[in-house]
Amino acid sequence: MKEEMQKIPGVDKLLNNAEIKILIVFYGSELVTFSIRRVLDKIRTNILAGEKSISIEDIIIQVKLILRSIGDRSLKEVINGTGIVLHTNLGRALLGDDVLEELKPIISNYSNLEFDLNTGRRGQRNSHISELMKFVTQAEDAVVVNNNAAAVMLILKTFAEGKEVIISRGELIEIGGSFRIPEIMKASGCKMIEVGATNRTKLSDYENAITKNTSLIFKAHKSNYYIDGFTEEVELSDLSDLAKKHKLLFIYDLGSGLLRKPEGLPLDSEPDVRSSLQAGCDIVSFSGDKLLGGPQAGIIAGRSELIQKIAKDPMMRALRVGKMTIAALSAVMRFYLKDEDLLTKVPIFEMLNRKKVDLQKLAEKLVFELKKINVKSEIIKSKAQCGGGTLPQLKIDSLAVKIIHEGNRNYAKKLHQKLLQLDKPILGILREGDLLFDVLSIKEKEIKYIAESMNLIME
Repeated sequence: MKEEMQKIPGVDKLLNNAEIKILIVFYGSELVTFSIRRVLDKIRTNILAGEKSISIEDIIIQVKLILRSIGDRSLKEVINGTGIVLHTNLGRALLGDDVLEELKPIISNYSNLEFDLNTGRRGQRNSHISELMKFVTQAEDAVVVNNNAAAVMLILKTFAEGKEVIISRGELIEIGGSFRIPEIMKASGCKMIEVGATNRTKLSDYENAITKNTSLIFKAHKSNYYIDGFTEEVELSDLSDLAKKHKLLFIYDLGSGLLRKPEGLPLDSEPDVRSSLQAGCDIVSFSGDKLLGGPQAGIIAGRSELIQKIAKDPMMRALRVGKMTIAALSAVMRFYLKDEDLLTKVPIFEMLNRKKVDLQKLAEKLVFELKKINVKSEIIKSKAQCGGGTLPQLKIDSLAVKIIHEGNRNYAKKLHQKLLQLDKPILGILREGDLLFDVLSIKEKEIKYIAESMNLIME
């Protein structure tokens, strides 16, 4: 063991290594020294466990791995060949070039985020978005927080802390990442009262559960799953009437964030914010990065006196959004003023609005580029999805390009893994031993890169 310990090179010796000196130029001496010490500590631990020392070459390899894990950019641009438009793991809604152009001067310069240019005094950051949000949703007022889970927690804490909240058993949803409605209610300090059954809840179930300690009726939109068959749920207008009858608040967690329905898109069955408020909801909360098509945010819209009370809650400061979110949300919201902007400048709606002929052209172009590098492929029918916890029933007719290969079933898996290791990773679909690229979620300018990458990784 002593002999093996003596083989471990000193930190100073490694710092004078020619290859390490090059790494210092890129990563700095502090991080390189830290990485060397971590590797040497691990070698000592392994020797004490009965293993042998390793060569300087192997030490440098391990040092490089640590340097890359800490010093290299981890968050990367990814090409989405899955056909899932709002891919939660890939960042959900794309913002598009028009929004990025608006963001650039706000990010790189000072802005009037909390400065009133009319009075020359301190202003409110919410003022940059509230009037536009009120117009588009037809709400009396609106505020923005960092995501919809935060919006729900803030609403419940403000109006139901220490009190009872009635919700249907069929709406005790998990919103992703193991965050569930019961847990959010518990964290908000209210007592959840479940009514009805998983598949059927009637108006009488809600009414029979009302007590003197009831604060509000809460409805959650089942945006990431659906129940079919023998089902029943109460209409928004009926729940609104019941709440008013008993002087309760009626809160609707819409979640998916469809502000209104542009013509021609497959959104007929999806509830929207404006219609929900018109049906009598006191407050509607929803996400900014789903069917709204904007940045991650939670929007709370509804009656003015209720929104103002939320805005004054001490937790509002902890949950507020920054200038980049406000600028991006404002840009996207203004596209809602004209349908032609909504369908051309908001990427999720542009993708959902793609016609069969557009998909055919994209697929044919990818096949052509692959053929140029001698990669065989063919166009097949595919079923794309909206994704992002929205429209679970919707299956979108799409086209995919399938890579034709003569290898075994593991060959496509190897290609799939290699594509993920690129500087600009490409995420395709592994299905029944084949590698596919659904073109619904692919931009035309990405097609040449996909072909070049396939040429790089093909054996």
